[in-house]
Amino acid sequence: MSNVQNAVIGTVRTVLGWVPSQWLPGGTPDPLIERRAAIGQQASRLDGPAKVSGQARFAADVAMAGLSYATLVHSPITRGRITKLESGAAEAAPGVILVMTYHNMPRLGIVPMIGGTNLSAAGNSALPTMQGPDIWYNGQVVAMVLAETQEQADYAASLIEIDYREDSAKTSFENAKPDSRAPASVLFEKNHVSIGNAEQELNRAAFKVDNIYRTPGHNHNAIELHAVTVAWDGDTVLLHDATQAISATASAIAKLFNLKNEQVRVLSPLVGGGFGGKAFWDHQIIAVAAAKLAARPVRLILSRDSVYRMIGGRSPSEQRVAVGADAEGKFTSIIHTGYSIMPPYAACPEPYTLGTRAIYKSKSFEIIQRYLDLDIVPNTFMRAPGEAIGTFALENAVDELAHEMGLDPIELRLRNEPEKHPISGATFSQHATRQAYLDGAERFGWEQREARPGARRDGEWRIGMGCASGGFPYVRMPGVNIRIELRRDGSAKISCSAQEMGMGTATVQTQHAADRLGLPVEAISFELGDSALPVAPMAGGSSQTASLSGAVIAGAERLTIELLRLAGNDSPIAGLRAGEVQLAKEGIASLDDPSRYESFRSIMARASRDEVTVTASGSPPLEMFKFAMHSSSAIFCQLRVSDVTGEIRVDRMLGSFDCGTILNPKTAASQFKGGMIMGLGLALTEETLFDERSGRIMNASLADYHVPSHLDVPEIDVIWTGIPDPRSPLGARGIGEIGITGVAAAVANAVFNATGTRVRDLPITLDKVLSEIP
Repeated sequence: MSNVQNAVIGTVRTVLGWVPSQWLPGGTPDPLIERRAAIGQQASRLDGPAKVSGQARFAADVAMAGLSYATLVHSPITRGRITKLESGAAEAAPGVILVMTYHNMPRLGIVPMIGGTNLSAAGNSALPTMQGPDIWYNGQVVAMVLAETQEQADYAASLIEIDYREDSAKTSFENAKPDSRAPASVLFEKNHVSIGNAEQELNRAAFKVDNIYRTPGHNHNAIELHAVTVAWDGDTVLLHDATQAISATASAIAKLFNLKNEQVRVLSPLVGGGFGGKAFWDHQIIAVAAAKLAARPVRLILSRDSVYRMIGGRSPSEQRVAVGADAEGKFTSIIHTGYSIMPPYAACPEPYTLGTRAIYKSKSFEIIQRYLDLDIVPNTFMRAPGEAIGTFALENAVDELAHEMGLDPIELRLRNEPEKHPISGATFSQHATRQAYLDGAERFGWEQREARPGARRDGEWRIGMGCASGGFPYVRMPGVNIRIELRRDGSAKISCSAQEMGMGTATVQTQHAADRLGLPVEAISFELGDSALPVAPMAGGSSQTASLSGAVIAGAERLTIELLRLAGNDSPIAGLRAGEVQLAKEGIASLDDPSRYESFRSIMARASRDEVTVTASGSPPLEMFKFAMHSSSAIFCQLRVSDVTGEIRVDRMLGSFDCGTILNPKTAASQFKGGMIMGLGLALTEETLFDERSGRIMNASLADYHVPSHLDVPEIDVIWTGIPDPRSPLGARGIGEIGITGVAAAVANAVFNATGTRVRDLPITLDKVLSEIP
């Protein structure tokens, strides 16, 4: 166990204390793993009707009296200093209420950055927000205009005159390599892992591959643009925000503006996509400051160009992956090193080596990441950060090694399937990647694959099949609080400040609460998206479902104790303790004698109570430190490549997943498919074009940055093992990010099978294929 993990456990002990739970390591499994009713059913999303009927209200839809509209001005230079700033013409323009620059921006500090050891923070940048004339990257916000209409604000912004002194900037990936740094840790893990002598083992391996893989930068493109609607009322502020970090955003605003936590309220009941990009950035700070100075409600919606220029995305990477194997195909050496960008003022290390530590066993390992300091917008987390691009490199190399050996790529992978975690030696809590591969291969028709590249043809089209492994760790966040209100009429409300970004959070937790409390689904309501509710961590790391489920378990335990107390001595359940009863059939029943039962209505009627309310915090997530817990996948792809144009058309894909219990097949299938579609973009179309001469992003629009559209998406099938993880709440692990991992490699491996061309530089565009087709 790493020093960082020990430190986190120490923090959990200090902050949360030891809260008993029946599913913690050493205890009995959660009874709902086997006893389910609503859980596992194909429930439609509760927010679906409001969304499709246009009744759902997002951050930019909130109506306020006297609302004003903001627009931002960005720096056109990469590094330097403002030497002249004239805003008079803008201030005199029709409808203008306020022009805000570093001259009149309130003096503010810096919000703590989110990170592996500070999960309650939301900040993505350690740079000050409009506090001075210094320019740190191309796209930095240098001014804001507030006006009566959006059009007036946009026009007035064009009238601001700004001159700059340009300084030399660090913009070259290659030139920054000599000054790279290797930090001690990557998120929770030790950065440099050295087991045995991997270079020596590679040199004497019977079979080996050793290549460089490159992935470009990627930008966030959620359908809903980043937006805030802000209003002050005296010394309190209300933010309607498009954020996946509600509580952390409220805390950040309170800290920056020297307010108490109760003076800040953040509302975000619905978010139109996040993927890691909707945490805390300059626009929230600017909008809050502008509303204060103008004494008017403010709406600030970022343009798509602004999102690219001031909201970080995925870092480019250059990765070396080398794999050596003996004559039997057993790995003797795995080397995964490389470079990515992470300026000192950024928070995300792009941990592309973390997945490599868990997927295969090997006699030796050499793993280390190095970071480059460039003058760019701070990079941040993006769906399956690290694993999405790390699996492209690793799984490309494994496929290449299988070809060198004349082995089926699935067979080589299964020969190196680990029995325990390859690095830590920890026992897997539940691990069925082998079954996922066997089930997927049968369902996909893998036997149709021809081992010889280019052997299958259909006219001008070369047909290929490829596969790849994917993985993502289980995470359950500490510090999740939840409130349960049970009413005399048999209904219940669950409340916490969780986020709904399209995953179906409220739907799945309503199903969970129904089974946990012994109530029908229609009797449960789930209240979320409000910082005034009990605190929940940000939605990220595929952690929210397990984290909330743990808190609901604790709440149900506390509710049981309170109801037993209210029942009194003349109740059929008198004398029973919490561990001897269960909440079922809208009441409490003895586990040993179900005839000893009393309904919730009866208990509360005799106690003269209309409702019973309890709050609880989820237990410490000790299971993730004692056991190796990972979701895993086997991704299959069939595609065709044109001899004439090099065009790639993906015909069908299948994802076979091992993620524990699937709580709602309908919402889970949507999550898996959405991740796989994002993986297609990673493989074939998405690339942030960065001009190293100017430090500017050149394709800051959906016209030039191509995310997969309907015609790009093939038939996608998903299956899962459904084997519960005995150490997690409900037996479930996260599914939000596992879908994207392995997809780019599966596509690249299918391209090789179709053409004999090995593409190691994403995206796989037709020019890279056509130039190499024999």
